[in-house]
Amino acid sequence: MKRPPILQYRSDHPLSPLEIKISDETVRVETWFRKQWGDFQVPFTTSVDIRNAGYKMAVVDTNLFPAGFNNIHPDQIPLAHLAVQHYWERYLPQCEKIILIPESHSRNQYYFQSLSVLCSILTKAGFDLRLASIAPELKSPTQIEVPGRADLMIYPLERMGDKVHVGDFKPCTVILNNDLSEGIPEILQGISQSIHPPLSLGWSSRLKSEHFLQYQSACNAFSELLDIDPWLLNPLFRNCGDINFMEREGEDCLINHVEFLLQAIQKKYDQYEVKEPPFVIVKADAGTYGMGIMTVKSVDDLRAMNRKARTRMSVGKGRKPISSVLVQEGVYSHEFDEEHQAIAEPVVYMLGQCVIGGFYRLHAAKANDENLNSPGMYFEPMPFSGPCNNPLLEDPHSDSRRLYAYSVVARIALLAGAYELRDVL
Repeated sequence: MKRPPILQYRSDHPLSPLEIKISDETVRVETWFRKQWGDFQVPFTTSVDIRNAGYKMAVVDTNLFPAGFNNIHPDQIPLAHLAVQHYWERYLPQCEKIILIPESHSRNQYYFQSLSVLCSILTKAGFDLRLASIAPELKSPTQIEVPGRADLMIYPLERMGDKVHVGDFKPCTVILNNDLSEGIPEILQGISQSIHPPLSLGWSSRLKSEHFLQYQSACNAFSELLDIDPWLLNPLFRNCGDINFMEREGEDCLINHVEFLLQAIQKKYDQYEVKEPPFVIVKADAGTYGMGIMTVKSVDDLRAMNRKARTRMSVGKGRKPISSVLVQEGVYSHEFDEEHQAIAEPVVYMLGQCVIGGFYRLHAAKANDENLNSPGMYFEPMPFSGPCNNPLLEDPHSDSRRLYAYSVVARIALLAGAYELRDVL
């Protein structure tokens, strides 16, 4: 498969000073990360959404139950096999049998393609694997055809005592690719087998605002290492609980937080001579799939919300009501696909502590201050051409320097995930 060129960056300079600074400090950065991984266990599967505005490069979302493995370039998959082996050799060296629990109600063929790739990664890393659903309506093994990929066989999950199994297949551990948005199922509660990630890191318990508190701590530590302003890596944020968009409850709280953040962002824009207007993203404090998200440039945008907009912000995945929101500094995306006239943002994937690749999410109908995770988006594999920790330093404007910077920012988010994991283990 031909590698796509790196996307055109809207700047007078091919790489930003921040990207050059990070890639110039490769040795110090990798030494620092190596020390962190010695102190903390990291989540097994992680994907990170990044926005690159040139003057700032920040994580805007971190997913511990990622789909999208089918969008990673095939050349990167062998690295994924090694990453899986490294993770299990460190944490469960005797483990040979795994049950993987997917999303229960998905009919999305792209999700099944991702699942097929993830299953292939695990089996080729040397594990005996079964897919098992927690959906109560699944009563017998079901085969799912996956065009262009290996077909899937999904079994009903069973339980005996404090262990889950599939027939006579008894795993040593369980991997979740189900984000538990609808709650923790009884069949998984109190089992003695290890679960990765832990049940308490599903969206029925985890909050984005808590993750970004941890990300703020990780950014502060990393920024001290490189002597840079943490704001260059960290979006400012506030959270607002007890909100009901349909009943307009909690609206004053939301307006106050938005107004505070817009003023704080403007101060940083003045400091760095950013000419664009500040904006914030209001999104559900728990959940994924790009639901319950809106761009706000003025508190008047909130006051003027019509019923359709309020309905869109009132429920998330699975029609779960949204009762708490994260108010996050919006970060412009200055990466652009000239051929298709589409705004782009990088998404980086990790297995354990290893970056295994990623892709650009693109959207031709969205502006550079809007959420790209919406219908009409498409994907291009990132052109990682070698290990992410080996940028081509001889060339000050090498594409590999930008990809390396992405890998660094993604691993800061992974460290934040490790902080979350530490607090629940």
